[in-house]
Amino acid sequence: MTDAKKIATTTIRKKMTRRTAELLRRLSEIPKKGYAFGHQDALSYGITWKNNGKKMKSDVALVCGKYPAVFGFELGNLEKALPNSIDSVNFDIMRKLIRKAYKKGGVVTLSWHPDNPVSNGNAWDITKAVPSLLPEGDRYDTLYEWTKNLAHFFRSLKDKKGKRIPVIFRPYHEMNGGWFWWGKGHCNAQEYQRLWRETHRLLVREFKVHNLLYCYSPNLLFRKKDYLTYYPGDAYVDMLGIDVYQHLTTGLFKRHLKKDLRTLQTVAKAKNKPYALTETGLEKVNTANWFTKVLHPLLKDSGICYALVWRNDSERHHYAPFPGHTSCDDFIRFSRLEEVLFLNDLKR
Repeated sequence: MTDAKKIATTTIRKKMTRRTAELLRRLSEIPKKGYAFGHQDALSYGITWKNNGKKMKSDVALVCGKYPAVFGFELGNLEKALPNSIDSVNFDIMRKLIRKAYKKGGVVTLSWHPDNPVSNGNAWDITKAVPSLLPEGDRYDTLYEWTKNLAHFFRSLKDKKGKRIPVIFRPYHEMNGGWFWWGKGHCNAQEYQRLWRETHRLLVREFKVHNLLYCYSPNLLFRKKDYLTYYPGDAYVDMLGIDVYQHLTTGLFKRHLKKDLRTLQTVAKAKNKPYALTETGLEKVNTANWFTKVLHPLLKDSGICYALVWRNDSERHHYAPFPGHTSCDDFIRFSRLEEVLFLNDLKR
C-alpha cells in the first residue's frame, strides 16, 4: 500500500484544496482495513426507480441494507452544457446526490464519455479527433469550451457551508482499447498525453478548479509494460486505476484480473499513488456466488482502495443485485465480510 505521509509531501499539488488533499490521504489509508465497494450511478437510478434528488436510494442498499462507500457518476453531455447526462441523469439532481453522498462520508468518482468533437457522434464514434483538440488543432476552442463547462460544474460542488466537495475525476479512460475516439489506433501515445495535460492545465490554471483528484485508468492489459504507454506523467495524475470486466469465462477473468492487479500494484507502489479497480463487473451477475467466490478472493489482499461495479441500467444491463435477484444472498454475505467496506465503514 502507499505511504500516506510521503503522499503529503510528494503528490499533493500546492493549490489542491485541503479537503482534496485529505481525500487523497484517505484513499491511501483504506487498504489498511480492506477495500471500499463502489457502484456506478448508485444513487441516480435502479432497476425500477429513478431519483429526483430529494433522498438517498440505492439498489445495493435495498438488497443488503448498506450503501456503497464509493459513488460513481457520469459527466457525458456536460461538456456541451446539456441538462442531462448520457445516462439521462439531470445534472442539477446529480449535484444534489453528490452532496448527499459526501455528507454521509462517501467517496465520489466521476467518469466522462464526451462526444466526438469532429463528427458530433458519441464517445464510441472513432472518427479521428484528438489532434484537432490540441492547441495547434482546429478544434482547440471546443476543448476550451468543454473544460469551461466542466469547471463550472466542478466549482459548483459545494456543501451547505459553501466549501467545495473533493471528487475523483477519471477522464479519457480505457485508452489502450480501440472503442473510444481517444483510444488506441485513433491517436498516438504522445497525442493522448498532450490531450490529458492540456485538459489538466485548463482546469487547474485557466479555470481554477482545485477540488479534483485525477485518475488514470487503462483497460485490461495484454503486456505488463502497456500500463504506462499513455501515461501523461506523475504531475498530472493523483491515483491509478484499471478497468477489468468479466466478458467471457470465470477462469479467464480470474487470470486477467490477478495479473493486472499485480501490475497495477507494482506501478502504484513505485509512484507512491493510491490505486483502485475503477470499473469491473459481470453483466447480469448470472453467476450466483460471483461476489464472494470470484471477485472477493482476488481483491482482499490486492491493496486497492476501492472496486467499483458498473451501473444498473435495466434487467438486461446491470452489474449489482436488486431485490429479487438470484445473487442477493451472495451479495449479503459479501457485504458482511470484514475486508469489504461500505459507507458506514468509512471515516472522515
